[in-house]
Amino acid sequence: MGVMRFLVHPADMLHNWPEAHRAYLSGTDHSVWPTRVEIDGQVLGCRRQNSDSCKLNVVWPVEGFGKPLVTTASLPEREAAYLLPVELARGKIVQIRNQLALWQTAGMEIPVEFRDAHRAAQTFFARAASNQESPETAACDAQQALKHAFRAAELLMAAYTRQRLEQRHRQYPQLPTSLGCSLGDRLSFSDWEVPFLDAFNSATIPVEWRSVEPAEGDYHWDAFDAQLTWCEKHHIVPRGGPFLDLSAEGLPKWLYMWEQDYWNLQSFVCDFVETAISRFLGRIRSWEVCARANTGGGIALTEEQRLTLTAKAIEVARHADPECQLYVRVDQPWGEYQARGQHKLSPLQFADALVRADLGLNGINLEIAFGYTPGGSTTRDLLDVSRMIDLWSSLAVPLQVTLAAPAVSGVDVQQTSDLEVDGTANRVPWSDESQADWADAVVQLLMSKPQVNAIFWTHFSDHDPHRFPHAGLMRPDNQPRSALERLVRLREQYW
Repeated sequence: MGVMRFLVHPADMLHNWPEAHRAYLSGTDHSVWPTRVEIDGQVLGCRRQNSDSCKLNVVWPVEGFGKPLVTTASLPEREAAYLLPVELARGKIVQIRNQLALWQTAGMEIPVEFRDAHRAAQTFFARAASNQESPETAACDAQQALKHAFRAAELLMAAYTRQRLEQRHRQYPQLPTSLGCSLGDRLSFSDWEVPFLDAFNSATIPVEWRSVEPAEGDYHWDAFDAQLTWCEKHHIVPRGGPFLDLSAEGLPKWLYMWEQDYWNLQSFVCDFVETAISRFLGRIRSWEVCARANTGGGIALTEEQRLTLTAKAIEVARHADPECQLYVRVDQPWGEYQARGQHKLSPLQFADALVRADLGLNGINLEIAFGYTPGGSTTRDLLDVSRMIDLWSSLAVPLQVTLAAPAVSGVDVQQTSDLEVDGTANRVPWSDESQADWADAVVQLLMSKPQVNAIFWTHFSDHDPHRFPHAGLMRPDNQPRSALERLVRLREQYW
């Protein structure tokens, strides 16, 4: 067993740093290693089962940017502790430099403001790296280097997104990317029909097993029939599913009596998938077959069983409708959940196994939910989001992305999960405006990526039951939030 040690400065940081215990190590291939965190005085120790070079990933305060996840460069194991702020600054600067080289080679124009911020980051880092015999001074300079590095990354991403969107818009006056949102369990749409149609050209009809068949043999289709009729009336492209949600509380309660009988459970799954697709045959041409199978946790299945069950569901869906488009949703796509040691496959490996099985899977839906714990993704900057999308593009299948971010903190009486809003991670506390800023920036970035063919918001109104607290584009009183107004402007500009 190997251990990586990091000296934490300032010293009082450890007294108010609960995120330290969520730190984890990862390999150069982006795989996350099971990690045990130990704190001894000012030293953060991370144990794993090998002694290979690795990267530390940890939530760290950066002036002006909240507490994003920051990653070191690849470091060899050694006896002496690394000075953590210096290595975090090194990692961010290396990440920016590598991405800059790729984009410059592709012909991207680099703004002057970026060069100034990048130069300042390198200057402060040089001072920090060369003065580590004085940890307090080096840590102070490293913090300044991090601040300028994150600012440089922000400027670089703004320039990249603008130039890529301009290029795509010249090629496609109307972008070929769908923009959609879930309809929840709505039967009537009169109170938010106009804002929905102003913002979206696609809609998710959540044909989920737990809603369709809450008791064995008792099917409830009325809401979904009404939603599909509404979509057809207004020429909104429908997407159905996910049929199966393998997260906690994602499946019908009656199914849990079969969780120790895998083959009978698989039979129930296949019957439902075939029934649902057959009911909407020819009317819904795009389906999300399964969600959150990579993390699981809702039923007592091994990772291999979840993978097999997902593959079987895809196979049945393809047989029921040979012409439809089939997707699988992957949550926490950076794979931080692997640090607990309960999963052998990374999210990418899980999806790759399904793609390579040649079952007829058309693409992957990535769930990016920032600002939630547990079960969301650790907050990252746009450069990390861009690099993650590029990494998943290696699967060579279309990508869809489902987004969620909170507009406020506190209790949400309509949420159906145990998720909580993490109010400390964002650069400013989550609010109506900060949710709008995040949605605006992330959606534009995703629109600039040709491999992303659809972007979905997790749910429309906080008035209705939902998984992610306070993530709705309309408040509980069905008044629009600023994020909805931003999406309407993007729809008008690019569609």
